[in-house]
Amino acid sequence: MTGSDNVLSVALGDFRVSLVCDGHYRLDGGAMFGVVPKPIWEKRMPADELNRIRMGLNALLVETGTEKILVEAGLGTFHDEKLRQQIALEQPATLLDGLAALGAVPEEISHVVLTHLNFDHAGHCTTRGEDGIFRPTFPNARYSVQRAEYDFAVDPPRRLRASYVADSVLPVMEAGQWELLEGDSEITRGVSVRHTGGHTAGHQAVYIASAGKELVFWGDIMPTSRHMDPGYGMAYDLYPMDTLRVREALAADAVERGLLSAWVHEPELRFGRIRRGERYYEVESVTG
Repeated sequence: MTGSDNVLSVALGDFRVSLVCDGHYRLDGGAMFGVVPKPIWEKRMPADELNRIRMGLNALLVETGTEKILVEAGLGTFHDEKLRQQIALEQPATLLDGLAALGAVPEEISHVVLTHLNFDHAGHCTTRGEDGIFRPTFPNARYSVQRAEYDFAVDPPRRLRASYVADSVLPVMEAGQWELLEGDSEITRGVSVRHTGGHTAGHQAVYIASAGKELVFWGDIMPTSRHMDPGYGMAYDLYPMDTLRVREALAADAVERGLLSAWVHEPELRFGRIRRGERYYEVESVTG
């Protein structure tokens, strides 16, 4: 395993997979843990004076030898100062900086796979040019998301409009680069998605497989390794009971098959393997 400040890489069969951090931000801890009381969840993720917990903005680069696939697109860099202060954004290095450190330029990315299209997952889908126009950041990539997620993102209800940024989504469609999926799908050799629902109707988890080794990137079905236990659901989940049901089934499958895991909002870059604990699940960090 190799890494730097915002990159951590590990071999997965014949592939190299790298976690790339787009920075850290803070969201309300109560919202992130739903009905779980603060004295319980704060033991896992301490809160600041505004009740916010520190979380990562992690993406995954998969290098197969012939293709470079990006899973998730972080927060981006175009947000205004009000939002940056509200979420206490720390961004000393960005997703694009991390990709550059791995020797991956935007033109080389062949696929961009999004678990869903909330603003903190799709931010680098596009880049605003000096002319003020947003264009796809990865001009040669096919962008993949569930059709149900895309349809919701382009016309969300009023209450959820702040969760989506049209400038991260519509320019990709205008460029003809969206691939809209209908359920479980293979993206390319060794990369597939499972439609989970739960967090949003169109949420999907991403699976990477090579030479008998496999990794699951959970998205917001399990945003951090602290969200494995039953009942640890987010207030942000649109279908919370579906989240808990699917998470339990996929976690049991990950344990049975010995899959690696990676988490989009884990505050520290790490890969782990889920195992059964005395009461619920535990995570064993993987160091090589």
